Amino acid sequence: MPTTQEQITAVMQRIYNNGMTTLSGGNISIRNDDGSTWITPSGVDKGTLRPEDIVLINTDGSTQGLHRPSSEYPFHLAVYAARPEIRAVVHAHPPALVAFSISRTIPDTRIMPKARDICGPVGYSAYAIPGSTALADNIGRRFAEGYNLVLMENHGIVSAGHTVQEAFERMETLDFCARLTIRGNQLGNVRLLTDQQIDNARQNQTGELPEFDHSTIDAKERSLRRDMCVFIHRSCTRQLATSTEGTFSARLDENSFLITPYGVDRAMMGENDLVCIKDGTRERGKNPSHSVLLHRMIYERHSDINAIIMAHPPCVLAFGVTGIPYDTKTIPETYIMLRNIPLLPFGSQFIDREKTAGLISSKTPVVICENDCVIVTGKNILEAFDRLEVAEYSAQAIVNAGLVGGVKHIAEHDIAAINRTFNIS
Repeated sequence: MPTTQEQITAVMQRIYNNGMTTLSGGNISIRNDDGSTWITPSGVDKGTLRPEDIVLINTDGSTQGLHRPSSEYPFHLAVYAARPEIRAVVHAHPPALVAFSISRTIPDTRIMPKARDICGPVGYSAYAIPGSTALADNIGRRFAEGYNLVLMENHGIVSAGHTVQEAFERMETLDFCARLTIRGNQLGNVRLLTDQQIDNARQNQTGELPEFDHSTIDAKERSLRRDMCVFIHRSCTRQLATSTEGTFSARLDENSFLITPYGVDRAMMGENDLVCIKDGTRERGKNPSHSVLLHRMIYERHSDINAIIMAHPPCVLAFGVTGIPYDTKTIPETYIMLRNIPLLPFGSQFIDREKTAGLISSKTPVVICENDCVIVTGKNILEAFDRLEVAEYSAQAIVNAGLVGGVKHIAEHDIAAINRTFNIS
């Protein structure tokens, strides 16, 4: 079990590496049972932060450590005073959330089905000088009202939770909503989910599968588990998935496959966390992703598909939240790799699994589900991940092209030549 200082350091490293703050910005704290508080230091590079750099603020206000505590510590203490059940506070400056902060609006979490459940309602705190008593009072009042996320006017975001992981996941999810909203607005008009659609998504969770004993893992399966974890971790680093969203699976043989578990942080996932599914049963003691039935149907219908990724790249999903078709005829590599990408109505992946599984094939390797995810397939995990990256990079190019003269697609006679050359039917 990591120490409190190690937990703080690990989360700050993720925040910094994911571009959510600068080397001098952001701070994290964890409250101890005795009322003392561990907090990140002032004036120390967040990119090289070490556990021994974390500072302890005692209940009498004195400090212990190598450095001064963060200058923002007053609002951390104000949050804990307002909500004694809170044990962790995270503050950062993700550019997308800062964009909302300085425009004085709040991202709408109805853009994705699970975001509202993770984030809850989002509060808004009036501006005050950083490190001031006024700022601490403003933020403390918002948390006293029951908010777990508070957007700070012309500043950044504060997130809280029972654990530092929970606080991070809330901030990360709201940041994803912000990034997706910005990308969607660059492309067209963003469409939000209704309360009924969100409720339908909750109610259509997969029931438990029967269990089987999986005591022996051979070299082939061990290798596949290792390869999957490499790409799962990379998807988080490259912001194609989040801690709480993103499902990977890969076929072991005709009757079995591996899939990511439900409720495990993707960035921290280990080989043994992956769940083996065999003949419709799950590895004993493990809970697979709620999309396990769709993955099973795709494998049963398509013997040439050996890997499936359901991910949340914001530029691809900009098409999913606006309803604008994703035309891949931009550069040859994109069209050859992705083919034509259908846009499925929201809920298709869990309401009409058989139809969705039937639509996906080697000729249609990528589909977008409105306001939810992109489903990418391949003959192996490498090809599926390659397609995911190509889809996101190409989507970003399309979105950006709208700002510099608009998209001019490859001519149809040139597409016909590509089809003949690369035997695309």
